[in-house]
Amino acid sequence: MSEPVKAQRAIVRVGAIEIDGFMLPDSSYRMSLSQTGECVGKVAQGISNFLRSKTLKTLLGEGGGISNFLPQDVVESLLREDYTPDLFLVDVGEEGSQGQTRIRGLPLEIVSLYWQWESHRGNKKALVLTTGLALESLFRRFDNAFGISRTESEHNDRLIAYTRRLEASLEKLGEAYAVEDNIRRENEFFKQRFKDLGIDPYALLGNDSEPRDDE
Repeated sequence: MSEPVKAQRAIVRVGAIEIDGFMLPDSSYRMSLSQTGECVGKVAQGISNFLRSKTLKTLLGEGGGISNFLPQDVVESLLREDYTPDLFLVDVGEEGSQGQTRIRGLPLEIVSLYWQWESHRGNKKALVLTTGLALESLFRRFDNAFGISRTESEHNDRLIAYTRRLEASLEKLGEAYAVEDNIRRENEFFKQRFKDLGIDPYALLGNDSEPRDDE
């Protein structure tokens, strides 16, 4: 087995999140397996589930799928179902003063697809993160088109503000759904109680449009 390559590490700020970014000798980027999951409230097993999912297999396979989107060696490994995230070395401490550690990392293409997958499955942290990243990308392009220059700090502050507003909105939406669910459960409970007593709940409401159980 060949010795793992050495990667450079840098802090990448995505809104209020700080991510360890890694660059391999070929200038390609990686995120660690653990942080990829942590960013959307998941553990590494969630990523493994995604890599084995029918969704990803379908994307890779249908009509050539997204084969051109991902590195070819990654595509081939995924289709063989023997894909293993890259293992590389990273210095610990300033200029390796504390030695080196080994990191399992994913290409950013896989990271992006995984976060989108989690968002599609109803993961609110993933929804906030992917929406914020898409929004930042749009804002940057609109700024460029209109000749507006902003610092990285300004871009990041704006992203933080929008993601916090989205988080608050989703929280309120979740509370609203919870109230509606409680109301639905109570209605079903009382309807069943009326039926158990031989009473048609819709007849009590004077609503003849609802079908009766004995019809």
